[in-house]
Amino acid sequence: MSLWRVTCSASDSFSAGRMETKTTVTPKKSALTGSARKIKDNAADWHNLILKWENCNDTAFSAASKIVNLKISSLSYEKMLLDDVVSAHENTAKDKEEMERLCAELLDLFGKMQQIQLKMEKLTSTFKGVCDLEAYQCSGDNPKPIHFHTWPTTLFYETSLKMSEMYEKEIFLKKTVVGELAHTSDQDLLMAYLSCWLYQPYIDSSIKVLLESMLLETGHRPL
Repeated sequence: MSLWRVTCSASDSFSAGRMETKTTVTPKKSALTGSARKIKDNAADWHNLILKWENCNDTAFSAASKIVNLKISSLSYEKMLLDDVVSAHENTAKDKEEMERLCAELLDLFGKMQQIQLKMEKLTSTFKGVCDLEAYQCSGDNPKPIHFHTWPTTLFYETSLKMSEMYEKEIFLKKTVVGELAHTSDQDLLMAYLSCWLYQPYIDSSIKVLLESMLLETGHRPL
């Protein structure tokens, strides 16, 4: 039985569908104040948090791939036949040590992704706060302000909420993968977990359109 080696090359093909730029967005100093300043800064923060998430996801996928390869190697029937008892014992000890190191690395990266996801939630709460403030200030017949081109503040909140919900669902999926990856013996299930980590099914293709639209509206991207 041939050993199915999982490498990080899969992430290279997947990266083509992501945001085209890998540079962070730095809010430019301008005359904007109050709600407009907060909205523009939040848009830049969204961009930068997504970049941090993708970087963590790529590194975590590498660690997860090594865990899967190690699991498959330890379950290999050919290895059990070819190795003698002494070398098998030595390899088992080395494999266990390496597995513990990789699991610790994956858990650490997952923790960083959790923190990123919480910051995304906070950005959405900030947008909601700006909406509530404007609703209070513009009660009655007073029109709500348009801070940039065409978007009302409520659209920034709705866009942020939609993106935040994607990452909230994704972090719960990754929590399951982290908890099960090192304890699963079924090779097909191992590959399914790994595929889920890489392709992030809850973060759909609309995320790029949502983010770029927000950046265009706030002036971080030229029209």
